[in-house]
Amino acid sequence: MATSFIERLAAMTDPSRNAVQSDSSTVPKRLVPAHIEQLKAYTPGRPNVQLMQELGIERFIHLASNENPLGPPASACRAIQDVVSSMNRYPESGAFGLREALAAAYRVKVENIAVGSGSESIMANIIRAFVAGDDEVVTSEGTFIGFYVLVNSHGANLVKVPLKNYHFDLDGIAAAISDRTKLVYLCNPNNPTGTIFSRQEFETFMQKIPEHVLVILDEAYFEFTMGVSEFPDSMTYRHDNVLTLRTFSKAYGMAGIRLGYGLGHDYLINYVNKVKLPFEPNILAQAAGVAALADTDYLKRTLDNNDAGMKMITDEFKRQGIAYVPSHANYVMVPFGSADKVTQIHEGLLRKGIAVRPLAAFGLPDCLRITTGLPEENEAFIKAFRAVI
Repeated sequence: MATSFIERLAAMTDPSRNAVQSDSSTVPKRLVPAHIEQLKAYTPGRPNVQLMQELGIERFIHLASNENPLGPPASACRAIQDVVSSMNRYPESGAFGLREALAAAYRVKVENIAVGSGSESIMANIIRAFVAGDDEVVTSEGTFIGFYVLVNSHGANLVKVPLKNYHFDLDGIAAAISDRTKLVYLCNPNNPTGTIFSRQEFETFMQKIPEHVLVILDEAYFEFTMGVSEFPDSMTYRHDNVLTLRTFSKAYGMAGIRLGYGLGHDYLINYVNKVKLPFEPNILAQAAGVAALADTDYLKRTLDNNDAGMKMITDEFKRQGIAYVPSHANYVMVPFGSADKVTQIHEGLLRKGIAVRPLAAFGLPDCLRITTGLPEENEAFIKAFRAVI
Protein backbone atom coordinates (compact mmCIF):
# COMPACT_ATOMS: atom_id res chain seq x y z
CA MET A 1 0.00 0.00 0.00
CA ALA A 2 1.43 3.38 -0.99
CA THR A 3 2.41 5.74 1.79
CA SER A 4 0.50 9.02 1.70
CA PHE A 5 2.22 12.40 1.61
CA ILE A 6 0.89 13.22 5.10
CA GLU A 7 2.33 9.99 6.49
CA ARG A 8 5.72 10.65 4.89
CA LEU A 9 5.69 14.22 6.24
CA ALA A 10 4.83 12.97 9.73
CA ALA A 11 7.70 10.50 9.59
CA MET A 12 10.11 13.21 8.49
CA THR A 13 9.09 15.45 11.39
CA ASP A 14 8.96 12.74 14.06
CA PRO A 15 11.19 13.99 16.92
CA SER A 16 12.46 10.45 17.50
CA ARG A 17 13.89 10.47 13.96
CA ASN A 18 15.33 13.96 14.18
CA ALA A 19 19.12 13.94 14.17
CA VAL A 20 19.31 17.50 15.55
CA GLN A 21 19.29 17.35 19.33
CA SER A 22 17.61 20.09 21.37
CA ASP A 23 20.05 19.75 24.27
CA SER A 24 22.35 22.77 23.97
CA SER A 25 25.01 20.99 26.03
CA THR A 26 25.85 18.89 22.97
CA VAL A 27 26.88 21.97 20.95
CA PRO A 28 30.67 22.41 21.05
CA LYS A 29 31.48 25.63 22.90
CA ARG A 30 34.11 26.63 20.35
CA LEU A 31 31.35 27.14 17.74
CA VAL A 32 29.88 30.09 19.66
CA PRO A 33 31.91 33.30 20.14
CA ALA A 34 32.02 34.46 23.76
CA HIS A 35 30.16 37.71 23.06
CA ILE A 36 27.29 35.77 21.46
CA GLU A 37 27.18 33.16 24.22
CA GLN A 38 26.83 35.95 26.82
CA LEU A 39 24.30 37.95 24.78
CA LYS A 40 20.92 38.79 26.27
CA ALA A 41 18.40 38.91 23.45
CA TYR A 42 15.74 41.60 23.15
CA THR A 43 12.57 40.25 24.77
CA PRO A 44 9.30 41.80 23.58
CA GLY A 45 6.03 41.52 25.48
CA ARG A 46 4.05 38.33 25.13
CA PRO A 47 1.48 38.25 22.28
CA ASN A 48 -2.09 39.24 23.15
CA VAL A 49 -3.48 35.85 22.13
CA GLN A 50 -1.08 34.04 24.47
CA LEU A 51 -1.92 36.35 27.37
CA MET A 52 -5.66 35.95 26.82
CA GLN A 53 -5.32 32.16 26.88
CA GLU A 54 -3.15 32.21 30.01
CA LEU A 55 -5.45 34.60 31.88
CA GLY A 56 -8.75 33.20 30.62
CA ILE A 57 -10.04 36.55 29.37
CA GLU A 58 -11.79 37.44 26.11
CA ARG A 59 -10.63 41.03 25.58
CA PHE A 60 -7.16 42.45 25.88
CA ILE A 61 -5.91 46.05 25.68
CA HIS A 62 -2.26 46.32 24.68
CA LEU A 63 -0.64 49.49 26.03
CA ALA A 64 2.87 48.05 26.29
CA SER A 65 4.61 48.45 22.93
CA ASN A 66 4.14 52.09 21.84
CA GLU A 67 2.03 51.02 18.87
CA ASN A 68 -0.47 53.30 17.13
CA PRO A 69 -3.97 52.32 18.35
CA LEU A 70 -5.68 53.78 15.27
CA GLY A 71 -4.52 50.88 13.12
CA PRO A 72 -2.68 51.35 9.80
CA PRO A 73 -3.57 54.15 7.39
CA ALA A 74 -6.26 53.15 4.91
CA SER A 75 -4.08 54.68 2.19
CA ALA A 76 -1.27 52.27 3.03
CA CYS A 77 -3.65 49.31 3.01
CA ARG A 78 -4.90 50.28 -0.44
CA ALA A 79 -1.32 50.60 -1.69
CA ILE A 80 -0.56 47.12 -0.40
CA GLN A 81 -3.61 45.71 -2.18
CA ASP A 82 -2.39 47.28 -5.42
CA VAL A 83 0.93 45.40 -5.27
CA VAL A 84 -0.01 42.23 -3.40
CA SER A 85 -0.41 40.28 -6.65
CA SER A 86 3.26 41.05 -7.39
CA MET A 87 4.57 39.22 -4.32
CA ASN A 88 6.07 36.58 -6.58
CA ARG A 89 8.57 39.22 -7.77
CA TYR A 90 11.52 40.59 -5.88
CA PRO A 91 11.07 44.20 -4.76
CA GLU A 92 13.09 46.96 -6.31
CA SER A 93 16.50 46.48 -4.68
CA GLY A 94 17.26 50.17 -4.29
CA ALA A 95 13.72 51.06 -3.11
CA PHE A 96 14.04 54.07 -5.39
CA GLY A 97 10.35 55.03 -5.32
CA LEU A 98 10.25 55.14 -1.52
CA ARG A 99 13.58 56.90 -1.25
CA GLU A 100 12.46 59.44 -3.85
CA ALA A 101 9.32 60.18 -1.82
CA LEU A 102 11.37 60.58 1.36
CA ALA A 103 13.89 62.80 -0.45
CA ALA A 104 11.08 65.07 -1.63
CA ALA A 105 9.56 65.22 1.86
CA TYR A 106 12.86 66.20 3.49
CA ARG A 107 14.30 68.19 0.57
CA VAL A 108 17.42 66.06 0.31
CA LYS A 109 18.92 63.83 -2.40
CA VAL A 110 17.95 60.19 -2.85
CA GLU A 111 21.61 59.44 -2.07
CA ASN A 112 21.06 60.85 1.44
CA ILE A 113 18.57 58.10 2.33
CA ALA A 114 18.81 54.46 3.40
CA VAL A 115 15.75 52.29 4.01
CA GLY A 116 15.34 48.99 5.81
CA SER A 117 13.08 46.64 7.74
CA GLY A 118 12.50 48.96 10.66
CA SER A 119 14.95 51.51 12.02
CA GLU A 120 16.68 48.65 13.86
CA SER A 121 17.79 47.36 10.47
CA ILE A 122 19.45 50.71 9.74
CA MET A 123 21.10 50.60 13.18
CA ALA A 124 22.48 47.16 12.46
CA ASN A 125 23.82 48.28 9.08
CA ILE A 126 25.50 51.34 10.61
CA ILE A 127 27.24 49.16 13.19
CA ARG A 128 28.20 46.64 10.51
CA ALA A 129 29.57 49.36 8.24
CA PHE A 130 31.56 51.46 10.70
CA VAL A 131 32.38 49.51 13.89
CA ALA A 132 35.30 47.07 13.84
CA GLY A 133 38.12 45.70 15.97
CA ASP A 134 38.45 47.41 19.34
CA ASP A 135 36.13 50.33 18.50
CA GLU A 136 33.94 51.62 21.32
CA VAL A 137 30.29 52.65 21.21
CA VAL A 138 29.02 55.18 23.76
CA THR A 139 25.40 55.71 24.78
CA SER A 140 23.20 56.07 27.84
CA GLU A 141 21.75 53.68 30.35
CA GLY A 142 17.98 53.47 30.29
CA THR A 143 17.51 53.75 26.53
CA PHE A 144 16.38 51.46 23.69
CA ILE A 145 17.61 48.00 24.62
CA GLY A 146 17.51 46.78 21.02
CA PHE A 147 20.56 48.97 20.39
CA TYR A 148 22.46 47.29 23.22
CA VAL A 149 21.73 43.89 21.68
CA LEU A 150 23.00 44.98 18.27
CA VAL A 151 26.27 46.39 19.65
CA ASN A 152 26.91 43.40 21.93
CA SER A 153 26.19 40.96 19.11
CA HIS A 154 28.90 42.71 17.09
CA GLY A 155 31.43 42.18 19.91
CA ALA A 156 32.12 45.91 20.31
CA ASN A 157 32.81 47.54 23.67
CA LEU A 158 29.65 49.29 24.85
CA VAL A 159 30.05 52.23 27.26
CA LYS A 160 26.85 53.31 29.04
CA VAL A 161 26.54 56.62 30.88
CA PRO A 162 23.86 56.87 33.62
CA LEU A 163 20.71 58.87 32.98
CA LYS A 164 20.43 62.22 34.75
CA ASN A 165 16.94 62.77 36.13
CA TYR A 166 15.64 60.37 33.45
CA HIS A 167 17.30 62.46 30.70
CA PHE A 168 20.34 61.75 28.53
CA ASP A 169 23.41 63.21 30.24
CA LEU A 170 25.02 64.72 27.14
CA ASP A 171 27.90 66.20 29.13
CA GLY A 172 28.61 62.79 30.62
CA ILE A 173 28.43 61.10 27.23
CA ALA A 174 30.80 63.65 25.69
CA ALA A 175 33.24 63.11 28.59
CA ALA A 176 33.11 59.31 28.05
CA ILE A 177 34.33 59.59 24.44
CA SER A 178 37.86 58.25 23.99
CA ASP A 179 40.29 57.73 21.12
CA ARG A 180 38.64 54.34 20.58
CA THR A 181 35.11 55.72 20.29
CA LYS A 182 33.62 55.26 16.84
CA LEU A 183 29.91 55.68 17.47
CA VAL A 184 27.58 57.57 19.84
CA TYR A 185 23.89 56.66 20.09
CA LEU A 186 21.31 59.24 21.17
CA CYS A 187 17.56 58.56 21.34
CA ASN A 188 15.41 61.70 21.23
CA PRO A 189 12.69 61.46 22.51
CA ASN A 190 14.17 58.70 24.60
CA ASN A 191 12.53 55.30 24.81
CA PRO A 192 11.37 54.47 27.49
CA THR A 193 11.50 57.74 29.47
CA GLY A 194 9.84 60.02 26.88
CA THR A 195 12.28 62.82 27.72
CA ILE A 196 14.12 65.01 25.21
CA PHE A 197 17.31 67.05 25.15
CA SER A 198 16.99 70.60 23.84
CA ARG A 199 18.41 72.42 20.83
CA GLN A 200 20.92 74.22 23.00
CA GLU A 201 22.02 71.00 24.71
CA PHE A 202 22.45 69.23 21.36
CA GLU A 203 24.37 72.10 19.76
CA THR A 204 26.71 72.33 22.76
CA PHE A 205 27.19 68.56 22.66
CA MET A 206 28.08 68.49 18.95
CA GLN A 207 30.80 71.10 19.51
CA LYS A 208 32.55 68.54 21.73
CA ILE A 209 32.36 65.61 19.29
CA PRO A 210 35.49 64.77 17.25
CA GLU A 211 35.02 64.47 13.49
CA HIS A 212 35.93 60.76 13.54
CA VAL A 213 32.99 59.95 15.84
CA LEU A 214 29.64 59.19 14.22
CA VAL A 215 26.46 60.20 16.06
CA ILE A 216 23.27 58.17 15.58
CA LEU A 217 20.20 60.28 16.34
CA ASP A 218 17.32 57.86 16.82
CA GLU A 219 14.17 59.92 16.24
CA ALA A 220 11.62 57.11 16.08
CA TYR A 221 9.10 59.31 17.92
CA PHE A 222 9.95 62.52 16.08
CA GLU A 223 6.41 63.16 14.80
CA PHE A 224 5.11 63.52 18.36
CA THR A 225 7.51 66.44 18.95
CA MET A 226 6.27 68.56 16.05
CA GLY A 227 5.45 71.97 17.47
CA VAL A 228 7.90 71.57 20.38
CA SER A 229 10.17 74.56 19.80
CA GLU A 230 13.08 73.32 21.92
CA PHE A 231 13.28 69.95 20.12
CA PRO A 232 16.43 69.76 17.94
CA ASP A 233 14.98 68.34 14.72
CA SER A 234 18.10 66.80 13.21
CA MET A 235 16.98 67.68 9.68
CA THR A 236 17.48 71.38 10.43
CA TYR A 237 21.21 70.67 10.82
CA ARG A 238 23.75 69.49 8.28
CA HIS A 239 26.35 67.68 10.36
CA ASP A 240 28.54 65.40 8.23
CA ASN A 241 28.96 62.93 11.11
CA VAL A 242 25.28 62.58 12.15
CA LEU A 243 22.98 59.79 10.94
CA THR A 244 19.26 60.23 11.64
CA LEU A 245 16.91 57.27 12.13
CA ARG A 246 13.13 57.47 11.69
CA THR A 247 10.36 54.94 11.27
CA PHE A 248 6.87 54.21 9.98
CA SER A 249 6.20 51.96 13.00
CA LYS A 250 4.92 54.53 15.49
CA ALA A 251 3.13 57.63 14.20
CA TYR A 252 2.28 55.95 10.89
CA GLY A 253 0.81 52.81 12.47
CA MET A 254 2.81 50.24 10.50
CA ALA A 255 4.87 48.43 13.16
CA GLY A 256 3.88 45.03 11.79
CA ILE A 257 5.22 45.65 8.30
CA ARG A 258 8.70 46.74 9.52
CA LEU A 259 9.76 49.87 7.66
CA GLY A 260 12.32 52.46 8.72
CA TYR A 261 14.78 54.86 7.15
CA GLY A 262 18.00 56.71 7.79
CA LEU A 263 19.17 60.11 6.59
CA GLY A 264 22.71 61.44 6.42
CA HIS A 265 25.64 62.58 4.31
CA ASP A 266 25.70 60.63 1.05
CA TYR A 267 29.27 59.50 1.83
CA LEU A 268 28.01 57.71 4.97
CA ILE A 269 24.74 56.48 3.47
CA ASN A 270 26.70 54.87 0.63
CA TYR A 271 28.49 52.60 3.11
CA VAL A 272 25.28 51.84 5.01
CA ASN A 273 23.65 50.76 1.74
CA LYS A 274 26.65 48.63 0.82
CA VAL A 275 26.09 46.29 3.77
CA LYS A 276 22.27 46.14 3.77
CA LEU A 277 20.44 42.96 2.89
CA PRO A 278 19.44 42.79 -0.78
CA PHE A 279 15.77 43.47 -1.59
CA GLU A 280 15.10 45.11 1.77
CA PRO A 281 12.46 46.34 2.64
CA ASN A 282 9.84 44.12 1.07
CA ILE A 283 7.55 45.09 -1.80
CA LEU A 284 4.50 45.62 0.44
CA ALA A 285 6.37 47.86 2.87
CA GLN A 286 7.78 50.02 0.08
CA ALA A 287 4.32 50.66 -1.38
CA ALA A 288 2.78 51.29 2.05
CA GLY A 289 5.52 53.75 2.98
CA VAL A 290 5.01 55.91 -0.10
CA ALA A 291 1.27 56.09 0.56
CA ALA A 292 1.54 56.73 4.30
CA LEU A 293 4.09 59.49 3.86
CA ALA A 294 1.53 61.48 1.85
CA ASP A 295 -1.34 60.81 4.27
CA THR A 296 -1.26 63.99 6.35
CA ASP A 297 -4.85 63.48 7.54
CA TYR A 298 -3.91 60.18 9.17
CA LEU A 299 -0.90 61.74 10.86
CA LYS A 300 -3.04 64.56 12.26
CA ARG A 301 -5.55 62.05 13.67
CA THR A 302 -2.69 60.16 15.28
CA LEU A 303 -1.28 63.25 16.97
CA ASP A 304 -4.70 64.48 18.10
CA ASN A 305 -5.53 61.07 19.58
CA ASN A 306 -2.17 60.94 21.34
CA ASP A 307 -2.54 64.43 22.81
CA ALA A 308 -5.99 63.59 24.17
CA GLY A 309 -4.84 60.23 25.53
CA MET A 310 -1.76 61.68 27.18
CA LYS A 311 -3.88 64.32 28.91
CA MET A 312 -6.43 61.77 30.07
CA ILE A 313 -3.81 59.47 31.58
CA THR A 314 -1.61 62.14 33.17
CA ASP A 315 -4.63 63.97 34.59
CA GLU A 316 -5.50 60.75 36.40
CA PHE A 317 -1.99 60.50 37.81
CA LYS A 318 -2.25 64.10 39.01
CA ARG A 319 -5.58 63.37 40.73
CA GLN A 320 -3.98 60.46 42.56
CA GLY A 321 -0.82 62.39 43.43
CA ILE A 322 1.35 60.00 41.41
CA ALA A 323 4.52 61.52 39.98
CA TYR A 324 5.24 60.75 36.34
CA VAL A 325 7.95 61.76 33.88
CA PRO A 326 6.63 64.35 31.38
CA SER A 327 6.73 62.77 27.93
CA HIS A 328 7.19 63.98 24.35
CA ALA A 329 6.23 60.64 22.79
CA ASN A 330 3.19 58.33 22.70
CA TYR A 331 3.82 56.80 26.13
CA VAL A 332 4.42 57.98 29.67
CA MET A 333 6.80 56.50 32.24
CA VAL A 334 5.92 56.33 35.92
CA PRO A 335 8.45 55.60 38.70
CA PHE A 336 6.78 53.71 41.57
CA GLY A 337 9.72 53.54 43.98
CA SER A 338 10.23 49.78 44.02
CA ALA A 339 10.33 46.77 41.74
CA ASP A 340 7.80 45.00 43.98
CA LYS A 341 5.28 47.80 43.46
CA VAL A 342 5.80 47.60 39.69
CA THR A 343 5.22 43.84 39.75
CA GLN A 344 2.05 44.26 41.80
CA ILE A 345 0.59 46.87 39.44
CA HIS A 346 1.69 45.09 36.26
CA GLU A 347 0.23 41.75 37.29
CA GLY A 348 -2.93 43.36 38.62
CA LEU A 349 -3.52 45.13 35.32
CA LEU A 350 -2.82 41.94 33.36
CA ARG A 351 -5.54 40.12 35.31
CA LYS A 352 -7.91 42.89 34.23
CA GLY A 353 -6.89 42.49 30.59
CA ILE A 354 -4.51 45.42 30.22
CA ALA A 355 -0.80 45.17 29.35
CA VAL A 356 1.71 47.88 30.20
CA ARG A 357 5.52 47.59 30.12
CA PRO A 358 7.68 47.00 33.22
CA LEU A 359 11.13 48.44 32.58
CA ALA A 360 13.55 46.20 34.46
CA ALA A 361 15.11 45.15 31.14
CA PHE A 362 15.88 48.83 30.46
CA GLY A 363 17.66 49.15 33.81
CA LEU A 364 14.67 50.92 35.39
CA PRO A 365 13.14 48.22 37.63
CA ASP A 366 10.94 50.62 39.61
CA CYS A 367 9.24 52.08 36.50
CA LEU A 368 6.30 51.26 34.24
CA ARG A 369 5.67 52.58 30.72
CA ILE A 370 2.11 53.12 29.53
CA THR A 371 1.32 53.67 25.82
CA THR A 372 -1.59 55.92 24.95
CA GLY A 373 -4.54 54.08 23.40
CA LEU A 374 -7.92 54.89 21.97
CA PRO A 375 -10.22 56.93 24.29
CA GLU A 376 -12.12 53.83 25.44
CA GLU A 377 -8.83 51.97 26.02
CA ASN A 378 -7.46 54.83 28.10
CA GLU A 379 -10.69 54.88 30.14
CA ALA A 380 -10.42 51.12 30.71
CA PHE A 381 -6.80 51.54 31.84
CA ILE A 382 -7.75 54.27 34.30
CA LYS A 383 -10.59 52.20 35.75
CA ALA A 384 -8.34 49.16 36.15
CA PHE A 385 -5.47 51.24 37.52
CA ARG A 386 -7.71 52.73 40.23
CA ALA A 387 -8.74 49.24 41.31
CA VAL A 388 -5.19 47.87 41.31
CA ILE A 389 -3.45 50.81 42.97
